[in-house]
Amino acid sequence: MKIEHIAVWCKNLEKMKSFYQNYFHAQCNNKYVNQVKGFSSYFLSFTDGPRIELMQMNSIPESKNDIYQQFTGLIHIAFSVGSEEKVNQLTENFKQDGFEVLDGPRHTGDGYYESVVLDPEGNRLEITA
Repeated sequence: MKIEHIAVWCKNLEKMKSFYQNYFHAQCNNKYVNQVKGFSSYFLSFTDGPRIELMQMNSIPESKNDIYQQFTGLIHIAFSVGSEEKVNQLTENFKQDGFEVLDGPRHTGDGYYESVVLDPEGNRLEITA
């Protein structure tokens, strides 16, 4: 058994697609549009692991969760980039490009080397070695 994909509702589908393509080298399928439902989506694929489905539909309300607080439910997506140096470089790229770094890079108590950043819509991403 494996995780096939993770879905994320978006406010700006094109901006989110570009973010994941730029920073994580995601490959993207053609945009799917259902005119009747007002639904659009992209599937993003990576070298390994599950895909991410980015979805947009105007009738979906914004989350009421505070992005700076932890809460029950799915809280982050972790990307393994292969080395501490790559964690450091990618984290620095996020900082330079104006994205918020919430934590790290640092060694965690459970043996990870990671940083935590926010994507353009405030979703938490862990960048691990």
